[in-house]
Order: sequence, then C-alpha cells, then structure tokens
Amino acid sequence: MTYLPSHFKETNPATLHALVRDYPLATWVVAHRGELLVNHIPFLLDASRGEHGTLVGHVARANPVWQALQAAPVSGVAVFTGPQAYISPNWYPSKHAHGKEVPTYNYVAVHAHGVAQVVQEADRLLDIVTRLTQRHEAGQTLPWSVGDAPADYIAKMLGAIVGIEIPVQRWVGKYKASQNKQAPEQRGVVAGLVAHGGAPEARMAQLIASKLST
Repeated sequence: MTYLPSHFKETNPATLHALVRDYPLATWVVAHRGELLVNHIPFLLDASRGEHGTLVGHVARANPVWQALQAAPVSGVAVFTGPQAYISPNWYPSKHAHGKEVPTYNYVAVHAHGVAQVVQEADRLLDIVTRLTQRHEAGQTLPWSVGDAPADYIAKMLGAIVGIEIPVQRWVGKYKASQNKQAPEQRGVVAGLVAHGGAPEARMAQLIASKLST
C-alpha cells in the first residue's frame, strides 16, 4: 500500500498506460519466504490481455526470482516512475509574501499489482523478445530485428532467459504535480522549472501546466 492523498490520485487507464509505455523500466518487488526480491525489468504492456492488461518481460535464467514464482503464487508490484523534480519554495509567490513555504519534491509513480507467471516455452519466449525489440527499436533509423542474428544464436540466448507475465489485478497512480497548491503557486513552480532549464524539470513543468488550477 502507498500513501496517496486524493489530490494526487490518478485513475485514468489511458494516462497510466501511457506512463508505462514512456517509462517502461520498472522496479518489480515480490515477497518470498520473508524476503523482498527486487528486480529492475523493462516491461511491455499488453493492454488487450486481461481486465487491466498484462505486463510482459523476462529475467535471466540465473535469477532466482522465477523459481520463487514456480514454488507458489507470489503477489508482487511493478513500480514505474516518470517525471520528477525538486521544487524550491523560492518559486512560490506566497513565500515572498509571508515566508511560510518549504521545499518539496514532485514525481510520478504508477504501481501495477499482480501475481506473476513464468514462461519457458521457446516459441513464447521468442514472441516476448520479438515484441520487446520491436517496441524499443521503433525509433531507430534502421531498426534491428531478432531475425538479424543467426537462428542458433537466438536459440542459445532464449535458453538463458525466462519470460515473466503479470496479469495486472489493479493499478495505483500517484501524480504529485503541485495539485495541492493554488494557481499562482503552480504558475510560479512552472516558471521556476522552466528557468532551471533541465529536461526532467521541463517534463514536470509540462505536467503541472496540464493540471493547472483555474
């Protein structure tokens, strides 16, 4: 469970799915025999599979997490993080009026909860790596494809991985983007982030502007 004030709660599936597509690397956490198994995996979201979509990825066969999944159903959570930025109190007009402001940190996080399943069949593994490759090579001038490598080499590589599929049971979206502030403070934050000039700050400024109070 995560602390989620109502003004930061995001429930729109399209918005949550877009975050996963734009920031596919998740911190995936499962509990097993009193320990937390933590892995960082780029997932592909298949929104058409299951009530809430299915996350698809793979881990190294040497990674013990898949054996834990086979031993018993294991509930876990994949945490995706998006734009983030430090927010200076100097950017609030109210700080200059009465000084009663403090720093904070804005961020976006999407949690996908579900019980993972192991995939070991060669044809299904090939489908997983092919789809992941197509997704991430899409922006290349000359996209690499699985077929570019020798078939026997690909077969060897498939033998070194195990597929992971997570039918999502529920989504939790937390978009902390200054919604708890009044419009003048929000505009001040946008201006401050833009003036800072960094790419993460620019992305957060865009998000705040999209949620600006009227």
